[in-house]
Amino acid sequence: MMADISRNVEEVRNRIILEEFCVRNVHTTDFPGNYPGYDDTWDMQTFQKSFRIDVAQLTENLMEFDMVGIDAAIANAFRRILLAEVPTMAIEKVFIYNNTSIVQDEVLAQRLGLIPIKADPFLFEYRSTDESAEEEVSEIDTIQLSLKIKCNRNARASKDSSDPQELYLNNKVFSRDIKWVPIGNQADVFADSSITPVHDDILIALLRPGQELDIIMHCVKGIGKDHAKFSPVATASYRLLPEITLLDTVKGEKAERLKRCFSQGVIELEDVNGSKVAKVVNSRLDTSSREILRHDDLKNVVKLGRVRDHFIFSVESTGILPPNVLVTEAIKVLMAKCQRFLHELDSTDID
Repeated sequence: MMADISRNVEEVRNRIILEEFCVRNVHTTDFPGNYPGYDDTWDMQTFQKSFRIDVAQLTENLMEFDMVGIDAAIANAFRRILLAEVPTMAIEKVFIYNNTSIVQDEVLAQRLGLIPIKADPFLFEYRSTDESAEEEVSEIDTIQLSLKIKCNRNARASKDSSDPQELYLNNKVFSRDIKWVPIGNQADVFADSSITPVHDDILIALLRPGQELDIIMHCVKGIGKDHAKFSPVATASYRLLPEITLLDTVKGEKAERLKRCFSQGVIELEDVNGSKVAKVVNSRLDTSSREILRHDDLKNVVKLGRVRDHFIFSVESTGILPPNVLVTEAIKVLMAKCQRFLHELDSTDID
């Protein structure tokens, strides 16, 4: 009896259960004094033993990693910092000297502002908010870009052609047409890595003969909390680690249907004495669709859950900074917030 109670308490504390009509154990309950016999007082040594980060995948623009042993509040704070508080460089001011395209000035400026710029934000400072210094640009806080292009007819085009690509020159304006104009000593500082848009094939506007663009842009340092164009990630999300438990042996045709209820690779069939038996291979791949609950003869042989303190993070960079650098910087921002909070507490105690 006591063993059953203990198992139930452990499930309530550590697992979220997905049922047919509800989701159980959603709220965190492992706080001090809530469960007799459990000491849930926060302890640094206990936290250090249980906390870990495991990198599952790392590419040029994508990073997937597991963060284990933390509360959902901390995981969500980390996600929000990635979205809104890691700085980047983005186009802030657009000076349009000539725009004879069909794209309105304000629309064109907005499109330009959303183009990610490949520049290390940690080599720049934030622009001063002083109005007197607003019009001044400096090599330490501003990147200057230029877009000057004109569409002309192609004299070598075939007379029978109707393809704009062949009839006109520069009829499509891409992000590759944006050129960096160094300020001060920037040419020396960034000699090894020229400042350019991250992607060179972003379509900005369509032109026809005689139409042209003559634009100067100023990039400044900012964070996503001020404007989405400064956000360094295309997406930053997390999900809890799925846990699938088979409560009974599933064989034959039922095993085949059970396999089809889950994402590919979650359930596999193994041959046991000439019979196909279902086996959970990799519950991590499950999307928690709960398709199994639509089958009356299968829903009672499977238990669907999520591990409460095991978060699978997916961070996709816009290409300005590598995802592993973004994660590192987000951790630094979170640490700085904690230090600032502790400092404020100390200051309050002194007062």
